Amino acid sequence: MHGAEIVLNVIGSVALLLWGVRMVRTGLTRAFGATLRQAIAACSRNRFTAFLGGIAITGLLQSSTATALLLSSFAGRGLIPLSIAFAVMLGADVGTTLAAQVLSFDLGWVSPLMIAVGVIGFLSSDADKSRHVARVAIGLGLMLLSLKLLTLAAAPLRTAHSFVAVLEGLQNEYLLAAIVATAATWFVHSSLSVVLLIMSFAGSGIVGPQLALALVIGANIGGALAPYMAQSGADVEARRVPLANLLTRGIVGVALLPFLGPIVQWLSMIDGSAARLPINFHTAFNLVAAFVFLPFTDVIASLCRRLLPAKPVAADPGKPRHLDPNVLDSPAEALGCAARETLNLGDRVADMLRQTMDVFERNDQRLVKSVENADDAVDRLHEAIKLYLIQVSRAELSEEESKRYVEILSFTMNLEHVGDIVDKNLMELASKKIKNRYAFSPEGLAELKQFHGRVIENLRLALNVFTTRDITLARRLIAEKTAMREAEAKSAESHFARLREGRTASIETSSIHMDVIRDLKRINGHLTSVAYPILEAAGELTDTRLKPLPDPASAPPPTGETAPST
Repeated sequence: MHGAEIVLNVIGSVALLLWGVRMVRTGLTRAFGATLRQAIAACSRNRFTAFLGGIAITGLLQSSTATALLLSSFAGRGLIPLSIAFAVMLGADVGTTLAAQVLSFDLGWVSPLMIAVGVIGFLSSDADKSRHVARVAIGLGLMLLSLKLLTLAAAPLRTAHSFVAVLEGLQNEYLLAAIVATAATWFVHSSLSVVLLIMSFAGSGIVGPQLALALVIGANIGGALAPYMAQSGADVEARRVPLANLLTRGIVGVALLPFLGPIVQWLSMIDGSAARLPINFHTAFNLVAAFVFLPFTDVIASLCRRLLPAKPVAADPGKPRHLDPNVLDSPAEALGCAARETLNLGDRVADMLRQTMDVFERNDQRLVKSVENADDAVDRLHEAIKLYLIQVSRAELSEEESKRYVEILSFTMNLEHVGDIVDKNLMELASKKIKNRYAFSPEGLAELKQFHGRVIENLRLALNVFTTRDITLARRLIAEKTAMREAEAKSAESHFARLREGRTASIETSSIHMDVIRDLKRINGHLTSVAYPILEAAGELTDTRLKPLPDPASAPPPTGETAPST
């Protein structure tokens, strides 16, 4: 076998292994994501239950990285104390070794069975949960198949001179070997995959026992490094959980490196198999870390707070609060996050709209600038929601989830349009009024305030319709559109009456007055759009508002003519 073919087979086998791990993780997250998060919250009463909960959850997810990201999200939002999150993480590190232990046995016959059951279950069911469970079965089957392929692909490496030369260069450089394995694990984001790869190499005799242990140490450190780097842009509170895990794995790894020889002897007494040696050491490594650091979770938490102190920063109204990137594998939860962020966007737009009438009343140019800055924040928030929804859409969505996705995206766009109307149109009119020192007539100002108040109420109603999807509220919102059209006509009539009376204030502000009414009506139109998908799905809409044309055959004949006789 040529060298390029060998490398290609190894890379393909590792890629299949990574894909299998991902299918298991995403399948479990989508099927039981909410349950898993509730389990983490339930087991966080004390450090010991948290430790056991971490073992169970990560034993299912087969990814301590996924658990670390979940815990970071919880800690970042203040839902779980740092010391408890660290205890869960110690359990997660042990839990991920359970999957490695199971997969280390010869289960080749299970692979085709799991793939067949998974594919049949996926194709024969339309229920989302059943399909996600079938995805888990397929993922497990692919993992087992990839290990068999990896063993076959790695066998020729024992006689590959260049590969053997590289390994001989690492043979007594255990620190360098650990660094290489750390980098490789960080790159693939799966310590389980790297440990299983090391097991395959050790079983094939490609690497010696002590080198295999050094590589396992690097895989464990790299497994902790991946979630810490993934959270590099997150809040300080979210970054402390993976930092605590990285510190403990690094300390244990450095402490064990000088004793690889005695450790090989001790583990050989338990199981002398070369393939089982790195797997057993992987489990022992994480058990030692848990045994040493579980009593000192508070100390490690305090150390992490010193290493990553909180930085006082001004609140950014344009920064999203609820867009959790760690639930993107669960579309239902991710859409819930997007909906909550959309309500936050609606609150920002409502604040802008409320300030609008203050600007017209007080002629304050500083308020104009404040509203313009608020629109910048609304634009950033809208962009964040849009990009988040794009990420959600990459997952497999059910029909109901697809409808909700469209509803959220459409409503956020309409809210952003409302912000633009306030900023680009209403504030421009306000600046014109301030610059020319115009003043509305008392009656004209009262009409504007009344019209503006109705739009504010309709914004509140639109947010409630978006949240509840209630048909009665949606009908009420659509009815308000007709009422606003009538209110606009009545306001115009009153304004024209004041113009006929020759009122100076009304004449000076005529164009501004009518433009403000027009823009407020446009805003109301954007708000009422949220009700149409809900009413359409419920069959509450007609095709057209036009009256049907009369039937020509039944129309009376023109005057002076008689109908033809039959």
